[in-house]
Amino acid sequence: MMLSLLLLQIDTGLQVLFVLLSLFVIAVIVLILASGVRIIQPYQQGLWILLGQYRGRLNPGFNWVFPIVSNVIKLDLRTQVLEIPKQEVITKDNSPTNVDAIVYIKVVDPEKAYFEVTNYRMATIALAQTTLRSVIGDMELDEVLYNRDLINSRLRDILDKATDAWGVRVEAVEIREVDPVGPVKAAMEEQTSAERRRRAAILLADGSKRSAILEAEGAKQSTILKAEGTRQSKILEAEGTRVSSILQAQGEAQALRLLSLGAVPLDKKALTVLSLDTLAKMANGQATKIIFPFEISKLIEQSAKYLGAAEENVAEVGKSTDIEHIVGKPEDVLGKIPNPDELRAEVETIESQLKKDLEDTSKVTKEIKKLPGVDKVSDAPAKGDKI
Repeated sequence: MMLSLLLLQIDTGLQVLFVLLSLFVIAVIVLILASGVRIIQPYQQGLWILLGQYRGRLNPGFNWVFPIVSNVIKLDLRTQVLEIPKQEVITKDNSPTNVDAIVYIKVVDPEKAYFEVTNYRMATIALAQTTLRSVIGDMELDEVLYNRDLINSRLRDILDKATDAWGVRVEAVEIREVDPVGPVKAAMEEQTSAERRRRAAILLADGSKRSAILEAEGAKQSTILKAEGTRQSKILEAEGTRVSSILQAQGEAQALRLLSLGAVPLDKKALTVLSLDTLAKMANGQATKIIFPFEISKLIEQSAKYLGAAEENVAEVGKSTDIEHIVGKPEDVLGKIPNPDELRAEVETIESQLKKDLEDTSKVTKEIKKLPGVDKVSDAPAKGDKI
C-alpha cells in the first residue's frame, strides 16, 4: 500500500516535471524563433549575414532570419551631417587661419559602406580634414575669405570622388568659419582701416575737384554773360546815339532847307524891312549898349533906296538866283531820310541779331555741361531775355 502510494506520487511528480519541461522547451523555442524577427525602418536598409556569409538585403518592414546564426546590420540611408573639427591651416601667403566645415553625406550603396570601410563616418571626416587643409594651403588668405563657394565646390568634388568607393555620396560641403589668428586679424583690421581712409581721401579730393570745376565754370559763365550783356548794352546805346544823331541832324538840315526855301522870294527890300523890324525889337530891350554886326550906314542907304531916294534899281534875288541850281535838290544834299517804319525795321534787325547771339551762348552752356565732372551750369540768363 505504501509502495503503491509512493509510486503514484513519483509518477505524478514526473508528469508535472515533464509538463514544466515541455513548457520551458516551448518557451525557449518561441524565444529563439522570435529572436529571428527583424523590423527594418523605412529610412533603413538591412544587410543579412548568415554564418559569416552575406545573404542579401532586407527591405523595410517585417523580416525573419535564422536566429542565433544570423547577423543583421542596419544602415541609415538618410542624409547625415558631419562636423569637421576646427583646425589651424597655413595659407599660401603663410597666414595661420582656423577653419572648420560641415559635410552632408548619404549612403547610396549599403554593401560598400559596410564591407569596404571600417567606419564610413570617421573615414569621411578624416578625409575631409586632410582635403580641407590641402585646398586652403593652395590659396591665399584673401581668396579664402572671398571665394568660399569655390572652396566648397572643390571640396565636394574631391570628397565625392574619394568616397564613391565606400558607397557614400557627398552632397555638399560648407565652410562654416574662417578665423585668422590674432596677429593676422589685427593686420587685416589695420589694412581695412587704411583702405577706408584712402577711399575717404579719394572721395574728398574728388568732391573738391568737382566743386572747383563747378566754381570755375560758374565764374566763366558769369563772366561770359556779363561781357555779353555789356556788349549788347553798348551796341544798343551806340545804336540809339547814332539814330538820335541822325534824326537830330536831319531835323536841323530840314529846318535850314525850309528856311532857305522860304527865303528864296525875298528881295533886298524885304530884307531891309526885316532888318528895320529887328532894330525896333532891339530898341525895346533893357540893354544900354547895342552892337551891330554890320555897318549901320549900309542899312540906312538900303532903306533910302527902298524909299526911292536912289535911282539904282535893286535886283530881285529870286529872279536871278535859283537855290536848287546852286545847292541842289534836298535829297541830294540831305541824303535819304529814313521814315519811322524803316527805323523800326532796323531796330528789329538789331534785336534778332542779339537773340541769335543769346542762342549761341546757350549752345556754349550746353556744351560745357557735357564736359566730364561738370554736372550743372546755370543758363538762366539765356532764357526769356527780351530787348
